[in-house]
Amino acid sequence: MGGLFGVASRRSCTHELFYGVDYHSHLGTRRGGMATYGADGFHRAIHNIENSPFRTKFERDVEEMDGYYGIACISDFEPQPIIIQSHLGSFAIATVGKVNNYDSLIRELYDDRHTHFQEMTNGQVNVTELIGALICRRDDLVDGIRYVQEIVDGSMTLLILRSDGIYAARDRVGRTPLVIGHKEDAYCVSMESFAYLNLGYADERELGPGEIVRITPDGIEQLAAPGKEMQICSFLWVYYGYPPSSYEGVNVEEMRYRCGSALAKRDMAAGNVHPDMVAGVPDSGTAHAIGYANESKIPFTRPFIKYTPTWPRSFMPVSQNQRNLIARMKLLPVKALIENRKLLLIDDSIVRGTQLRETTEFLYQSGAKEVHVRPACPPLVYGCRFLNFSRSKSDLDLIARRVILAREGENAERTLKEYADPESDRYEAMLEDIRRQQNFTTLRYHRLDDLVESIGLPKCRLCTYCFDGCTGGCGGKNE
Repeated sequence: MGGLFGVASRRSCTHELFYGVDYHSHLGTRRGGMATYGADGFHRAIHNIENSPFRTKFERDVEEMDGYYGIACISDFEPQPIIIQSHLGSFAIATVGKVNNYDSLIRELYDDRHTHFQEMTNGQVNVTELIGALICRRDDLVDGIRYVQEIVDGSMTLLILRSDGIYAARDRVGRTPLVIGHKEDAYCVSMESFAYLNLGYADERELGPGEIVRITPDGIEQLAAPGKEMQICSFLWVYYGYPPSSYEGVNVEEMRYRCGSALAKRDMAAGNVHPDMVAGVPDSGTAHAIGYANESKIPFTRPFIKYTPTWPRSFMPVSQNQRNLIARMKLLPVKALIENRKLLLIDDSIVRGTQLRETTEFLYQSGAKEVHVRPACPPLVYGCRFLNFSRSKSDLDLIARRVILAREGENAERTLKEYADPESDRYEAMLEDIRRQQNFTTLRYHRLDDLVESIGLPKCRLCTYCFDGCTGGCGGKNE
C-alpha cells in the first residue's frame, strides 16, 4: 500500500522525518524516499528497500539533508517523492493510492501535446509523476488537488512540499487516513497515528474525507473542507494497521480483540468445535487470537514462532514461489505445543490460500491432530480496487473466486452476491470447497456484520468492497 509522513518545524526536521516515516515500514517494501526544503532549497533521497530496512539505507542521507519542512514515504511501487518545476512553482509530492483509470488519464494528457514523462524501467509512467502533472493542469495548487480527487478512479491521498509549507490532502472519501500531530514549534502529518508519539508530538486532529490543509510551524490552515461521504478501508483494522494506531477513533489492537471475540461467540453457539488451544498466525493474527482466547477461555499459545532477524516480509519478492519460501522459512515450530493437540488457528485473511495451506501442513507434520482455521475477515470475493493491498493481478488470484468459478463456470459473475452472503447455501458450499482444498479440519470466516460491529463504525462509513462489492456508502450502491 504505502505510507506518508511530513514535518513542519522551526528547527531542522530531518531526523524527525526519518524516524517518523520509518514507523510506516510495515506498509510498503520496495521504495523509501525523503524530501526536505530549507534555506538552500530542496534536498531529496530515494532508495530501494527490498532487501534492507529503511533506516539502514537512509542513515547517511539524514546527516547530509537539511530543512525545516519535509515529506517522506514508504512505497510498494514507484520511487517517490518526486520534485516538479511548473507554472505553480517548484514542489515535491508523495502519494498513496490506486489509479484505475491510469491509461485514460495518460492519454488525456498526451492529447494536450504539451506533456511528457520520464519512463520507468518497467515501461510505465510513475503514478506520482502523473498525479503531479494532473495537478499542474489547474491555475493553483488547491484547485489542482481537488481536480485530482475528482478525476482519479480509485483513491488518492497525498503530501506536497513547497516553500510555504506542507499541503496535505486526504482521499476524497477517506479510504486512507491522515492525522496531524503537534508540539511546541512543530506540526507533523502522518498516515499512522502512533508514528509521532515517541517524537514528542500529541494528537491534534484527523483530516476528514477530501480535506486539504496547509501545515506550517505556526498552525494548520484549512484550504478545502471535508466532504460528507466516508469510505475508509475496513482492512486497515484487520491487517494493514499497526496495533497502536487508531483510525476514526478506533484502535487497531482493541478492534482485533473484538474481532476474535466475535469469532469465538459464533463457535461457542455452534458448539461443534473443541480445540485444546488458540493461536494466531504472527504477527497480524495474534491479537485476533487473543480476543478469541479471552472470550472462549481456551488457552492462547504460540505453537510456532516467527523468525524476523534476517527474513524480510513474506510478500516482498516479486516471485510468488519465493514469497511462499520466505513465509515457510520464517515460521519455527514449537513441537511441544503442537504434538497430539487440536489447534484453532486465526489468520488475518485468506487471499490466495497458498501460505496458509503450507502453514497447516507444517502443523500436521509437527504432530497436530486437528487444525481449525478462523480468518479474521470475510471471504475476499472481489479484488481491491482502491488500495493495492495485494499484488493480485486478477480476481482469480483469490481462492474464493477460483472456487466460485469452478462451481459456476460462465454463471460465476452473476452469483457473486449469493456467495458473499453468509446465510446462503452457496456461501456454505464455497467454504466447504475451500476447507477441503486447504485441508483444514473446519473453516469459519468472520462474518461481515460481525466485522462491522467489531470496528464500531456504521457500515456506510466503511469500504467493504472486497467482501461484498459495495461501493455506495450509506446509499448501499453495489458494483
